[in-house]
Amino acid sequence: MSRYLKGLVSALVVLGSVLMAAQEPAAPSAPPEPSQTARPQRPPRPGVPTPGVKRDIAAIKPIAVFPVEGVPDWQAVTDDAVWVSNGPKDTVHKLDAKTNMVTQTIAVGKRPCSGLAVGFGSLWVPNCTDKTISRIDLKSNTVVATIDIGPAASEGGLTTTKDSVWILSGTAGVLSRIDPATNRLVAEIPVPDGSFVAVTAEDDAVWVTSTANSVVVRVDPKTNLVTDRVDVGPKPRFTTTGGGSIWTLNQGDGTVSRVDVKSRKLITDIAIGAPGGGGEIAYGAGYVWVTVFEIPLTQIDPANNKVIKQWFGPGGDAVRVGHGSVWLSNLRQQNVWRLDPKQP
Repeated sequence: MSRYLKGLVSALVVLGSVLMAAQEPAAPSAPPEPSQTARPQRPPRPGVPTPGVKRDIAAIKPIAVFPVEGVPDWQAVTDDAVWVSNGPKDTVHKLDAKTNMVTQTIAVGKRPCSGLAVGFGSLWVPNCTDKTISRIDLKSNTVVATIDIGPAASEGGLTTTKDSVWILSGTAGVLSRIDPATNRLVAEIPVPDGSFVAVTAEDDAVWVTSTANSVVVRVDPKTNLVTDRVDVGPKPRFTTTGGGSIWTLNQGDGTVSRVDVKSRKLITDIAIGAPGGGGEIAYGAGYVWVTVFEIPLTQIDPANNKVIKQWFGPGGDAVRVGHGSVWLSNLRQQNVWRLDPKQP
């Protein structure tokens, strides 16, 4: 066979192999790694459709902006300041209400979470990772005690009464009572499972919110017994008191439930169009204030139980009212805004 014919035959063999390979079905590609799989996006929070209520958060002009590098989150109001926790930094920060400056940064336990509380000359800071409570003396601005009782969940809240500190310390429904004179546990009170937030109402009782059971229960501090149980909206989590009422932010359907403290009955559920996790609620300056991502601030008028203003856009995560201002933690923006409650 000539050199030419040999080359022609070799070329035909290669071409045939290519054609056969092209006719074979392609092997299935490997499934993407779990980390590469896109998470389903949650539908945007709709808010309230009432005309004239919706506003752009960019239109707000803060009185002051406090930079807090990390994750500024839970807040508590004291006589001269607002305190904010910072989980990744294991710290809390003092925002001075007179100078509008961050004047103190105090190291606490591992990953402060689940609210802040003020009482007995101290700031009480739950820590999620090491399951403790750090007690900060507000005169010396130092940690004076570490209590080996941890919060039931990262999204929660503790409270103080005339003689005790109260915190939900177990997902099975355990309300722990701490004596501030000794920093020791003095009682464990059974409450509905899936309870994470405790607040002190105007009747001096402790009210506990159960996310798992969609109820709030009243605990009498004189007897350590549950005296009342009130059904509220689905999956209530964050809670505040004021205007003779308990107010719960319900993560299940994005409503706020109002419970009358005297009658211990549900007054109404207020639609705010903010379902889903996260958020917080506060009472002050004559209004109820709610924050969640995408809708950083919602203002509810207790006189008619209606949303009167609602700001959309980036920002939000925690909210408190004090020193004539609304204080908004902008977690993703790493700052805290001080706002005039009379925002247009």
